Amino acid sequence: MRSDHPTRRDFVRTAALATGASLLRVPPAQPARPLGVALVGLGSLSTNQIAPALAKTKYCRLAGIVTGTPAKAAAWKARYGIPDRSVYDYATMGRMADDRTIDIVYVVTPNALHAEHTIAAARAGKHVLCEKPMEVSVAQCDAMIAACRAAGRQLAIGYRCRFEPHHLECARLARERAFGEVRMIEAGFGFQIGDPTQWRLTRALAGGGPLMDVGIYALQSARMLTGEEPTLVTAVSTTTDPVKFRDVEESMTWELKFPGGVIAHCGTTYKVNGMNRYTAFAERGSFGMTPAYNYDGNRGWRSDGRELRFDEVDQFATELDDFAQCILTGRPTRVPGEEGRRDVRLLMAIYEAARTGRAVSVG
Repeated sequence: MRSDHPTRRDFVRTAALATGASLLRVPPAQPARPLGVALVGLGSLSTNQIAPALAKTKYCRLAGIVTGTPAKAAAWKARYGIPDRSVYDYATMGRMADDRTIDIVYVVTPNALHAEHTIAAARAGKHVLCEKPMEVSVAQCDAMIAACRAAGRQLAIGYRCRFEPHHLECARLARERAFGEVRMIEAGFGFQIGDPTQWRLTRALAGGGPLMDVGIYALQSARMLTGEEPTLVTAVSTTTDPVKFRDVEESMTWELKFPGGVIAHCGTTYKVNGMNRYTAFAERGSFGMTPAYNYDGNRGWRSDGRELRFDEVDQFATELDDFAQCILTGRPTRVPGEEGRRDVRLLMAIYEAARTGRAVSVG
Protein backbone atom coordinates (compact mmCIF):
# COMPACT_ATOMS: atom_id res chain seq x y z
CA MET A 1 0.00 0.00 0.00
CA ARG A 2 1.39 3.40 -0.97
CA SER A 3 1.57 6.00 1.79
CA ASP A 4 1.32 9.74 1.21
CA HIS A 5 3.12 10.39 4.48
CA PRO A 6 6.92 10.35 4.46
CA THR A 7 8.49 9.63 7.82
CA ARG A 8 10.76 12.05 9.66
CA ARG A 9 13.63 9.78 8.60
CA ASP A 10 12.63 10.38 4.95
CA PHE A 11 12.64 14.12 5.59
CA VAL A 12 16.09 14.04 7.21
CA ARG A 13 17.49 12.05 4.28
CA THR A 14 15.97 14.48 1.78
CA ALA A 15 17.37 17.46 3.62
CA ALA A 16 20.80 15.84 3.78
CA LEU A 17 20.79 15.29 0.04
CA ALA A 18 19.57 18.83 -0.50
CA THR A 19 22.54 20.31 1.36
CA GLY A 20 25.05 18.01 -0.26
CA ALA A 21 25.54 15.99 2.91
CA SER A 22 24.96 12.59 1.37
CA LEU A 23 27.09 10.06 3.18
CA LEU A 24 28.27 8.67 -0.15
CA ARG A 25 29.56 12.03 -1.39
CA VAL A 26 29.53 10.78 -4.96
CA PRO A 27 31.22 13.28 -7.31
CA PRO A 28 29.00 14.65 -10.09
CA ALA A 29 28.82 12.55 -13.22
CA GLN A 30 30.40 14.18 -16.24
CA PRO A 31 28.29 13.46 -19.34
CA ALA A 32 29.85 13.07 -22.76
CA ARG A 33 27.47 15.83 -23.84
CA PRO A 34 25.05 18.10 -21.99
CA LEU A 35 21.61 16.55 -21.63
CA GLY A 36 19.18 18.05 -24.11
CA VAL A 37 16.09 19.77 -22.70
CA ALA A 38 12.92 20.51 -24.66
CA LEU A 39 10.63 23.21 -23.29
CA VAL A 40 6.90 22.57 -23.64
CA GLY A 41 5.13 25.92 -23.60
CA LEU A 42 6.98 29.15 -24.42
CA GLY A 43 5.26 31.63 -22.11
CA SER A 44 6.80 34.12 -19.73
CA LEU A 45 8.40 31.58 -17.40
CA SER A 46 10.14 29.71 -20.22
CA THR A 47 11.16 32.95 -21.94
CA ASN A 48 12.41 34.95 -18.99
CA GLN A 49 13.59 32.32 -16.50
CA ILE A 50 14.07 28.78 -17.79
CA ALA A 51 15.73 29.43 -21.15
CA PRO A 52 18.25 31.87 -19.61
CA ALA A 53 18.85 29.37 -16.78
CA LEU A 54 19.67 26.62 -19.28
CA ALA A 55 22.55 28.78 -20.52
CA LYS A 56 23.97 28.72 -16.97
CA THR A 57 23.69 24.98 -16.34
CA LYS A 58 26.66 22.63 -16.24
CA TYR A 59 24.96 19.50 -17.51
CA CYS A 60 22.05 20.66 -19.71
CA ARG A 61 21.33 22.62 -22.86
CA LEU A 62 18.24 23.84 -24.68
CA ALA A 63 17.71 21.29 -27.43
CA GLY A 64 14.07 21.56 -28.48
CA ILE A 65 10.78 23.40 -28.13
CA VAL A 66 7.08 22.57 -28.22
CA THR A 67 4.64 25.35 -29.05
CA GLY A 68 1.33 25.86 -30.78
CA THR A 69 2.36 29.31 -32.05
CA PRO A 70 4.37 29.33 -35.30
CA ALA A 71 5.66 32.86 -34.67
CA LYS A 72 7.14 31.79 -31.35
CA ALA A 73 8.72 28.75 -32.96
CA ALA A 74 10.42 30.96 -35.56
CA ALA A 75 11.68 33.42 -32.94
CA TRP A 76 13.08 30.71 -30.69
CA LYS A 77 14.73 28.88 -33.59
CA ALA A 78 16.49 32.07 -34.61
CA ARG A 79 17.52 33.05 -31.09
CA TYR A 80 18.74 29.67 -29.86
CA GLY A 81 19.74 27.90 -33.05
CA ILE A 82 17.21 25.10 -32.62
CA PRO A 83 17.03 22.88 -35.71
CA ASP A 84 13.74 22.24 -37.49
CA ARG A 85 13.78 18.56 -36.48
CA SER A 86 13.59 19.56 -32.78
CA VAL A 87 10.63 21.93 -33.11
CA TYR A 88 7.27 20.35 -32.25
CA ASP A 89 3.69 21.30 -31.68
CA TYR A 90 1.46 19.66 -29.07
CA ALA A 91 0.09 17.15 -31.56
CA THR A 92 3.53 15.96 -32.72
CA MET A 93 5.26 15.41 -29.37
CA GLY A 94 5.28 11.67 -30.08
CA ARG A 95 7.94 12.28 -32.75
CA MET A 96 10.39 13.07 -29.95
CA ALA A 97 10.89 9.31 -29.64
CA ASP A 98 13.18 9.58 -32.69
CA ASP A 99 15.00 12.70 -31.46
CA ARG A 100 18.09 11.55 -29.60
CA THR A 101 19.19 15.11 -28.89
CA ILE A 102 16.36 15.46 -26.36
CA ASP A 103 16.71 13.70 -23.00
CA ILE A 104 14.45 15.80 -20.73
CA VAL A 105 11.11 17.46 -21.40
CA TYR A 106 10.29 20.44 -19.17
CA VAL A 107 6.51 20.95 -19.07
CA VAL A 108 5.62 24.64 -18.60
CA THR A 109 2.04 24.72 -19.88
CA PRO A 110 -1.13 25.66 -17.90
CA ASN A 111 -1.78 23.43 -14.89
CA ALA A 112 -4.61 21.36 -16.36
CA LEU A 113 -2.45 20.38 -19.36
CA HIS A 114 0.45 19.00 -17.33
CA ALA A 115 -0.76 15.41 -17.38
CA GLU A 116 -1.40 15.40 -21.12
CA HIS A 117 2.06 16.72 -21.93
CA THR A 118 3.90 14.70 -19.29
CA ILE A 119 2.32 11.47 -20.51
CA ALA A 120 3.16 12.32 -24.13
CA ALA A 121 6.79 12.99 -23.19
CA ALA A 122 7.08 9.79 -21.16
CA ARG A 123 5.63 7.72 -24.00
CA ALA A 124 8.28 9.26 -26.24
CA GLY A 125 10.89 7.90 -23.85
CA LYS A 126 11.89 11.18 -22.20
CA HIS A 127 12.47 12.09 -18.56
CA VAL A 128 10.08 14.81 -17.38
CA LEU A 129 10.46 17.91 -15.23
CA CYS A 130 7.00 19.41 -14.70
CA GLU A 131 6.21 22.82 -13.26
CA LYS A 132 4.16 23.06 -10.10
CA PRO A 133 1.37 22.49 -9.27
CA MET A 134 1.74 19.00 -10.64
CA GLU A 135 -1.86 18.94 -11.93
CA VAL A 136 -5.39 19.91 -10.92
CA SER A 137 -6.47 16.55 -9.48
CA VAL A 138 -4.92 13.62 -7.66
CA ALA A 139 -6.14 11.28 -10.40
CA GLN A 140 -4.17 13.21 -13.01
CA CYS A 141 -1.09 13.09 -10.78
CA ASP A 142 -1.47 9.32 -10.55
CA ALA A 143 -1.67 9.07 -14.34
CA MET A 144 1.56 11.06 -14.70
CA ILE A 145 3.39 8.92 -12.17
CA ALA A 146 2.17 5.73 -13.83
CA ALA A 147 3.19 6.86 -17.32
CA CYS A 148 6.72 7.76 -16.27
CA ARG A 149 7.07 4.55 -14.28
CA ALA A 150 5.87 2.48 -17.25
CA ALA A 151 8.39 4.23 -19.49
CA GLY A 152 11.23 3.73 -17.00
CA ARG A 153 11.80 7.49 -16.84
CA GLN A 154 12.13 9.89 -13.92
CA LEU A 155 9.48 12.49 -13.12
CA ALA A 156 10.42 15.58 -11.12
CA ILE A 157 8.27 18.54 -10.08
CA GLY A 158 9.64 22.08 -10.36
CA TYR A 159 9.93 22.99 -6.69
CA ARG A 160 12.73 25.48 -7.20
CA CYS A 161 12.79 26.57 -3.55
CA ARG A 162 14.00 23.09 -2.62
CA PHE A 163 17.27 24.12 -4.27
CA GLU A 164 17.57 27.61 -2.76
CA PRO A 165 20.15 27.85 0.08
CA HIS A 166 18.12 30.10 2.41
CA HIS A 167 15.20 27.67 2.34
CA LEU A 168 17.55 24.75 2.94
CA GLU A 169 19.16 26.52 5.88
CA CYS A 170 15.79 27.29 7.47
CA ALA A 171 14.86 23.63 7.08
CA ARG A 172 18.13 22.71 8.81
CA LEU A 173 17.44 25.11 11.69
CA ALA A 174 14.03 23.48 12.15
CA ARG A 175 15.34 19.92 11.80
CA GLU A 176 18.24 20.45 14.23
CA ARG A 177 16.10 22.43 16.69
CA ALA A 178 18.49 25.39 16.69
CA PHE A 179 15.85 27.43 18.57
CA GLY A 180 14.13 24.46 20.15
CA GLU A 181 11.04 22.79 18.75
CA VAL A 182 9.13 24.76 16.13
CA ARG A 183 5.64 25.43 17.51
CA MET A 184 3.96 27.63 14.92
CA ILE A 185 4.48 28.70 11.31
CA GLU A 186 3.12 31.65 9.37
CA ALA A 187 3.55 31.67 5.59
CA GLY A 188 2.08 33.62 2.70
CA PHE A 189 2.65 34.44 -0.95
CA GLY A 190 0.49 36.56 -3.20
CA PHE A 191 0.41 39.43 -5.67
CA GLN A 192 -2.00 41.71 -7.48
CA ILE A 193 -2.87 39.96 -10.72
CA GLY A 194 -3.32 41.99 -13.88
CA ASP A 195 -4.81 40.89 -17.22
CA PRO A 196 -8.33 39.55 -16.48
CA THR A 197 -8.24 37.38 -19.63
CA GLN A 198 -5.16 35.32 -18.69
CA TRP A 199 -5.42 31.57 -18.21
CA ARG A 200 -4.67 31.78 -14.46
CA LEU A 201 -8.17 33.17 -13.93
CA THR A 202 -9.84 30.32 -15.84
CA ARG A 203 -10.62 27.32 -13.64
CA ALA A 204 -10.60 24.87 -16.55
CA LEU A 205 -6.92 25.61 -17.16
CA ALA A 206 -5.66 26.70 -13.72
CA GLY A 207 -7.68 24.42 -11.46
CA GLY A 208 -8.16 27.34 -9.06
CA GLY A 209 -6.82 30.77 -8.24
CA PRO A 210 -3.84 31.95 -6.21
CA LEU A 211 -3.86 28.83 -4.03
CA MET A 212 -2.84 26.70 -7.02
CA ASP A 213 -0.46 29.30 -8.42
CA VAL A 214 1.51 30.77 -5.50
CA GLY A 215 -0.21 29.52 -2.35
CA ILE A 216 1.46 26.18 -2.99
CA TYR A 217 4.77 27.81 -1.98
CA ALA A 218 3.45 28.53 1.51
CA LEU A 219 2.14 24.98 1.72
CA GLN A 220 5.55 23.63 0.72
CA SER A 221 7.28 25.77 3.35
CA ALA A 222 5.06 24.45 6.13
CA ARG A 223 5.68 20.85 5.09
CA MET A 224 9.41 21.41 4.61
CA LEU A 225 9.88 23.10 8.00
CA THR A 226 7.95 20.49 9.96
CA GLY A 227 9.11 17.42 8.05
CA GLU A 228 5.59 16.09 8.54
CA GLU A 229 2.30 15.80 6.70
CA PRO A 230 -0.68 17.72 8.14
CA THR A 231 -3.61 15.82 9.59
CA LEU A 232 -6.33 18.50 9.61
CA VAL A 233 -7.13 21.47 7.35
CA THR A 234 -9.46 24.45 7.77
CA ALA A 235 -9.81 27.25 5.21
CA VAL A 236 -11.66 30.41 4.18
CA SER A 237 -11.94 31.72 0.62
CA THR A 238 -12.77 35.38 -0.08
CA THR A 239 -13.57 37.41 -3.19
CA THR A 240 -14.21 41.17 -3.39
CA ASP A 241 -14.33 41.42 -7.20
CA PRO A 242 -16.91 38.86 -8.39
CA VAL A 243 -16.48 39.92 -12.02
CA LYS A 244 -12.74 39.44 -12.34
CA PHE A 245 -12.79 36.44 -10.03
CA ARG A 246 -15.99 34.82 -11.21
CA ASP A 247 -14.19 31.54 -11.96
CA VAL A 248 -11.52 31.26 -9.23
CA GLU A 249 -10.95 32.51 -5.70
CA GLU A 250 -9.38 35.93 -5.14
CA SER A 251 -7.78 35.07 -1.78
CA MET A 252 -7.47 32.08 0.51
CA THR A 253 -6.38 31.61 4.11
CA TRP A 254 -5.93 28.20 5.68
CA GLU A 255 -4.66 26.46 8.79
CA LEU A 256 -2.77 23.17 8.92
CA LYS A 257 -2.42 21.01 12.00
CA PHE A 258 0.55 18.64 12.08
CA PRO A 259 0.90 15.44 14.14
CA GLY A 260 3.82 16.85 16.13
CA GLY A 261 1.68 19.73 17.36
CA VAL A 262 2.77 22.47 14.95
CA ILE A 263 0.05 24.76 13.61
CA ALA A 264 0.67 26.57 10.32
CA HIS A 265 -1.31 29.69 9.36
CA CYS A 266 -1.04 30.32 5.62
CA GLY A 267 -2.43 32.74 3.08
CA THR A 268 -2.40 33.64 -0.58
CA THR A 269 -4.00 36.28 -2.76
CA TYR A 270 -4.35 37.82 -6.21
CA LYS A 271 -5.59 41.06 -4.60
CA VAL A 272 -2.47 42.87 -3.33
CA ASN A 273 1.31 42.86 -3.66
CA GLY A 274 3.77 42.36 -0.84
CA MET A 275 2.76 39.00 0.68
CA ASN A 276 6.01 37.07 0.37
CA ARG A 277 7.39 35.61 3.61
CA TYR A 278 7.38 32.89 6.22
CA THR A 279 8.27 32.69 9.91
CA ALA A 280 8.92 29.65 12.07
CA PHE A 281 8.23 30.37 15.76
CA ALA A 282 10.17 28.05 18.08
CA GLU A 283 10.63 27.62 21.82
CA ARG A 284 13.62 29.98 22.10
CA GLY A 285 13.27 32.26 19.10
CA SER A 286 12.23 32.46 15.49
CA PHE A 287 13.61 32.46 11.97
CA GLY A 288 12.34 32.78 8.45
CA MET A 289 12.57 34.54 5.12
CA THR A 290 11.40 37.92 3.80
CA PRO A 291 11.13 37.92 0.84
CA ALA A 292 10.93 34.15 0.56
CA TYR A 293 9.76 33.13 -2.89
CA ASN A 294 11.33 35.43 -5.48
CA TYR A 295 13.42 34.12 -8.34
CA ASP A 296 16.29 36.08 -6.77
CA GLY A 297 16.91 38.47 -3.89
CA ASN A 298 15.48 36.24 -1.14
CA ARG A 299 16.68 36.94 2.39
CA GLY A 300 16.68 34.84 5.53
CA TRP A 301 16.82 36.02 9.13
CA ARG A 302 17.21 34.73 12.68
CA SER A 303 15.86 36.30 15.88
CA ASP A 304 19.28 36.02 17.54
CA GLY A 305 20.71 38.48 15.02
CA ARG A 306 23.11 36.05 13.39
CA GLU A 307 23.39 36.43 9.64
CA LEU A 308 21.41 34.09 7.43
CA ARG A 309 22.61 35.02 3.97
CA PHE A 310 24.02 32.97 1.12
CA ASP A 311 25.33 33.67 -2.35
CA GLU A 312 22.65 34.01 -5.00
CA VAL A 313 21.90 30.94 -7.09
CA ASP A 314 19.79 30.55 -10.19
CA GLN A 315 17.10 28.26 -8.79
CA PHE A 316 16.07 26.94 -12.20
CA ALA A 317 19.64 26.18 -13.26
CA THR A 318 20.26 24.41 -9.97
CA GLU A 319 17.14 22.26 -10.22
CA LEU A 320 17.92 21.39 -13.84
CA ASP A 321 21.49 20.35 -13.04
CA ASP A 322 20.29 18.30 -10.09
CA PHE A 323 17.77 16.49 -12.30
CA ALA A 324 20.48 15.87 -14.89
CA GLN A 325 22.63 14.25 -12.20
CA CYS A 326 19.69 12.09 -11.14
CA ILE A 327 19.39 10.84 -14.71
CA LEU A 328 23.12 10.34 -15.19
CA THR A 329 23.67 8.47 -11.91
CA GLY A 330 20.32 6.78 -11.40
CA ARG A 331 19.77 8.68 -8.16
CA PRO A 332 16.08 9.39 -7.40
CA THR A 333 15.09 13.03 -7.55
CA ARG A 334 14.32 14.74 -4.24
CA VAL A 335 11.18 16.26 -5.83
CA PRO A 336 9.46 13.26 -7.45
CA GLY A 337 5.92 13.02 -8.73
CA GLU A 338 4.86 11.58 -5.39
CA GLU A 339 5.87 14.87 -3.75
CA GLY A 340 3.77 16.83 -6.21
CA ARG A 341 0.87 14.47 -5.60
CA ARG A 342 0.99 15.14 -1.85
CA ASP A 343 0.64 18.87 -2.45
CA VAL A 344 -2.24 18.45 -4.90
CA ARG A 345 -4.03 16.21 -2.40
CA LEU A 346 -3.66 18.92 0.24
CA LEU A 347 -4.71 21.70 -2.16
CA MET A 348 -7.91 19.79 -2.87
CA ALA A 349 -8.50 19.39 0.88
CA ILE A 350 -8.05 23.14 1.37
CA TYR A 351 -10.64 23.86 -1.33
CA GLU A 352 -13.01 21.35 0.25
CA ALA A 353 -12.58 22.97 3.68
CA ALA A 354 -13.27 26.43 2.23
CA ARG A 355 -16.31 25.19 0.29
CA THR A 356 -17.91 23.30 3.19
CA GLY A 357 -16.82 25.50 6.08
CA ARG A 358 -15.72 22.36 7.95
CA ALA A 359 -12.37 20.96 9.02
CA VAL A 360 -11.12 18.31 6.62
CA SER A 361 -9.11 15.35 7.88
CA VAL A 362 -6.11 14.52 5.70
CA GLY A 363 -4.43 12.03 8.03
